[in-house]
Amino acid sequence: MPAHVEVVWRGEIGSEELETLHAAGFERAEVRYDWRGQLERHSLGWGTARTTDGDLIGFVNVAWDGGVHAFVLDTLVARPWQRQGIATRLVALAETEARAAGCEWLHVDFEPHLTGFYLDACGFTSAPAGVIAL
Repeated sequence: MPAHVEVVWRGEIGSEELETLHAAGFERAEVRYDWRGQLERHSLGWGTARTTDGDLIGFVNVAWDGGVHAFVLDTLVARPWQRQGIATRLVALAETEARAAGCEWLHVDFEPHLTGFYLDACGFTSAPAGVIAL
């Protein structure tokens, strides 16, 4: 990971900057969304990656059930910063902090093109699961 990038657990984050990163990462239009409120209400925590200039370039959210299950959501790194180990570091931070909080399981859903990242780079194992598209 580049030396000039800092990864922090539960770092300060604004709704607008996260919306900008999220919209670019998922290739959709920006909307006004209360990300900070969402994180505070539903997350065990989140990881942020910032440049030394303070620019938000990476994010991971860790939702949870309030008990032993945590869920990785919205792993994002801005395009110019991808493939430098930042997302892997964010997921490793999520794992460390979920374990420290007493969670026993860290779950992740992902699209097929992300299999190598989550299974190989991050160490998740494949497990049967079910999903209903709503």
